[in-house]
Amino acid sequence: MLTRIGLRGLGDSRSPNSATVLELLFDIVYVFALARLAGRVADDLTIVRHTLLSEAGQTVLFFAAMWMIWSLNALLASTYDPRRPDLQIVLLATMFGTLVLAVSLPEAFGQRGVVFACTYVLIQIGRPLFLTYALRGHPGRAFVARVLTWHTASGVLWISGGISGGLGRGIFWSVALAIEFIGAAAAWPVPTLGRKWLSRSGVSISHVHLAERYNQFFMIALAEVVLEAGAAVSLPGFSTEGIITLVAAFVATVSFWRIYFYHVGSGQASTSGGEGIRLSRWASYSLLLIVGGIICTAVGFGQIIEDPHPPIDWALVVIIFGGPVLFLLGRSFLEQENQSTPRCRALYVGALVLALAAVPMVLLPPVAVGAAAAVILAGIAVFDHRAHRRGSETNPTL
Repeated sequence: MLTRIGLRGLGDSRSPNSATVLELLFDIVYVFALARLAGRVADDLTIVRHTLLSEAGQTVLFFAAMWMIWSLNALLASTYDPRRPDLQIVLLATMFGTLVLAVSLPEAFGQRGVVFACTYVLIQIGRPLFLTYALRGHPGRAFVARVLTWHTASGVLWISGGISGGLGRGIFWSVALAIEFIGAAAAWPVPTLGRKWLSRSGVSISHVHLAERYNQFFMIALAEVVLEAGAAVSLPGFSTEGIITLVAAFVATVSFWRIYFYHVGSGQASTSGGEGIRLSRWASYSLLLIVGGIICTAVGFGQIIEDPHPPIDWALVVIIFGGPVLFLLGRSFLEQENQSTPRCRALYVGALVLALAAVPMVLLPPVAVGAAAAVILAGIAVFDHRAHRRGSETNPTL
């Protein structure tokens, strides 16, 4: 099997509908990476207030950078056959590089800045550089060359930031990441190489495979809520406050799962194949909000268990209620764009309710705040279910 796969040209290979075991192995690194990011968010809540915004900005930057690597990796495996030996080498190299990035996260704005920047650039340039070589004579090579051009430009800024340190590092890295996100949103246009999406360059993307990768990563992120709450409870032992918050975290986890997999836009009929929701071309950015919201929620419940005594900090309220708001907004963006059927308002109403309910929460004990967030989120899940009355799970698909 591998021999036949290896004999074909890369451009002629096709991605399977199901994710491979190697891709699941790749996601194990992101279990560690998400835990590191959650740790940074928790640290951001305990620092001096005048540095909160700068520290939180660094965490968002790291999260977006790690997400950019994962999303492009998922796109690669959904375009070409990840069972090929050469692509497996690329995936394993990216996996090791991501591990180095995760290890470097705590000191990325300190002594490990150069290591973080160089590793990130090697991943982001190495992948399209290999594809440019492997796709010689194939129409899809022009698209990859455009990606390589954009990442080369941003790579200069990443390295410059790693060398400069201090405020300059944050500026260089922020501009570099902005370049990558703008390039991805605009299909990496280059004047001499045109501006076509990959699917218009003679290359077929397996939307089923890509959607499955998104669903799997969502489940990995969802586990972070259980890990954070469970670890926080297990250290000091059982207590009334800890048990209440643990139950609230479990309710929030189930609500996230229910809304993500069962939500269907208003007026959208299911297809004969049970296809359900189609993800738009902004699906990657939508899942970025979803995962970010889940991480914030996980950290919020963990912080309540560690310190359940009032008064509650306003920043913790923002984390606990802002996380579900980000999740609901991200999930709503996954609905199929269709002018004849407007987007479902259930999730938008839920986000508004959470935002309004967060205002008086600074007057309540931390445990009550966590319980209130879970109850409201569960109510949104029930309301969403009653609004659509879907009887079966509908995994979001492209």
